Amino acid sequence: MIKIAVLVSGSGSNLQALIDANLSGSIVGVISNKAEAYALERAKKVGIDTAIIEHKQFPNREAFDAVMHQQLLDWNVDLVILAGFMRILSADFVQKWQGKMVNIHPSLLPHYKGMHTHQRVLNTGDVLHGCTVHYVTAELDAGQALTQGVVKVNLHDTVATLAERVHALEHLIYPQAVEWICNRTIQHLDNGQVLYKGQLLEQPIQFCKF
Repeated sequence: MIKIAVLVSGSGSNLQALIDANLSGSIVGVISNKAEAYALERAKKVGIDTAIIEHKQFPNREAFDAVMHQQLLDWNVDLVILAGFMRILSADFVQKWQGKMVNIHPSLLPHYKGMHTHQRVLNTGDVLHGCTVHYVTAELDAGQALTQGVVKVNLHDTVATLAERVHALEHLIYPQAVEWICNRTIQHLDNGQVLYKGQLLEQPIQFCKF
């Protein structure tokens, strides 16, 4: 059984979606860089180990990441899931977990990497928006996309209404992508290629909700 750790900074709604999904893998630990993160309470309620590693207690990013890396090793983790973890990871940490760490981003990557994606979509007048589960690489939001949730942008959408619909889709596609990794429907090969059902994955699997 694949052992999973989830990295969080906030309320943990995506963590809750993963817990509720009854994955074939096991969530063995949750790490937060903020002691007040409600995600920690979500984990404790179902008996998942938690660790608070506050980034402000470390002189630099590399020192913080080293302690986090050791905690993951202590839990014998196979897969790291970023779920609202609001820290940029060092290149060394990312390299150590290459092919074993995934994130979800609120846009249809490769469009709108970085912040403020909903506002940028509205500013551009795009018809479609959504979210993407992808492997984490040293380049921001650039790892191979695995799944995407797609929503139609309505004429009267605001940042708030768009964010709400995209967030709801995150709770559907993130557990699905993680389950596919757990049951080896999705496989990350040593050469960096990704397989879906034994075939090269060239485009993310899309789920649409109009």
